[in-house]
Amino acid sequence: MTRYTAEIPYGAYWSTPFARWQGSFASLHSVRFAAHVAKNELAKRNIDPQTIDYGVLGFSVPQQHAFYGLPWLTGLVGATRAGGPTMMQACATGVRTLLAAAQEIEAGMADVALIVNCDRTSNGPHLYYPNPRGAGGTGSSEDWVLDNFGCDPLGGHSMVQTAENVAAKHRVTTSQQHELVLRREAQYDDALKDDSAFLRRFMTLPFEVPSGDFRKIAGTLDGDEGVSRSTAEGLAKLKPVMDGGTVTFGGQTHPADGNAGILVTTPEQAKALSKDPAIAVRLRGFGLARTELAYMPEAMIPAARRALDQAGRGIADMTAIKTHNPFAVNDIVFARETGANLETINNFGCSLVWGHPQAPMGTRAIIELVEELALRGGGYGLFTGCAAGDTAMAVVVEVGDR
Repeated sequence: MTRYTAEIPYGAYWSTPFARWQGSFASLHSVRFAAHVAKNELAKRNIDPQTIDYGVLGFSVPQQHAFYGLPWLTGLVGATRAGGPTMMQACATGVRTLLAAAQEIEAGMADVALIVNCDRTSNGPHLYYPNPRGAGGTGSSEDWVLDNFGCDPLGGHSMVQTAENVAAKHRVTTSQQHELVLRREAQYDDALKDDSAFLRRFMTLPFEVPSGDFRKIAGTLDGDEGVSRSTAEGLAKLKPVMDGGTVTFGGQTHPADGNAGILVTTPEQAKALSKDPAIAVRLRGFGLARTELAYMPEAMIPAARRALDQAGRGIADMTAIKTHNPFAVNDIVFARETGANLETINNFGCSLVWGHPQAPMGTRAIIELVEELALRGGGYGLFTGCAAGDTAMAVVVEVGDR
């Protein structure tokens, strides 16, 4: 069993609302927007950016000048002492960047690490790859977001095809998927109670949407934008996306935009930077796994098991579980294979409901996991989620007394 000493200072994390693509964040440069938010959130917590001596930036959709990566972001934030890498691991980026920060702290190479994950699936780049030796001197082109949603270059299959493959293997029906969608939306409704009290634990609401030049306020959001509200009758009318399949548009998530951040530090610094020094948020285990080609939703199961093994815990020891579920199929199969309670996974929300901005998705889920554990008086929590390329990553955290 591995014992990590790196900690997340309780409350030293944040997320923007997530906005459905082509919504309120569609024109905002994702890296500049993430820096704008991080600077404001650090100030709100009275955390001096100069205390940060390491950073990790994660995204999956490039933006202009993204070559400069993390040092550009930390420079905009005012954390001019902090350098570090920029990482891309599709929807597993949230866990990957968390692990990278923890390893830097564990190695004694930094004391306070800033993790920021951001993505804008809206208005994604349209790329042209020159090839002077091509026919007529022409090259090839790519729509970064849509083309990669639609085709895994290893097998030529779409992401929805991986869900259909897993649904067929485990005999998951459309009606079972739709029933779960209604349950997940009801759980998200709990986060909206009492004027979004749960979301306000880590999200600044109302959220001020900046203009494209970040000099003024262009509008406000009261919470996540573009969340679907389903009914059993409405879902029943939907046809599967693929002929002969089971997955409808109602049984899968939607592309979105947003960003999220977390600090990772030594135990001493965590106590100093926490909004409640009596609460400790400890990292207990990480897991990475890959499954059979074109069976992406299954990968979250072995990833979870590896994280649990590293933490020396079992699924029954988890007080709370969060998953990345781009398809309802993911949760159904995960619960069947691990024995987790399908009804109580993803309390307060999940990517199936609030959307899929890729890199920050896992970061927000981990933040929500920490807050659910805090509300329950502590315990162990698991986050696990698949990523493009039939891979997945998972993390186990413990919230308890210091």
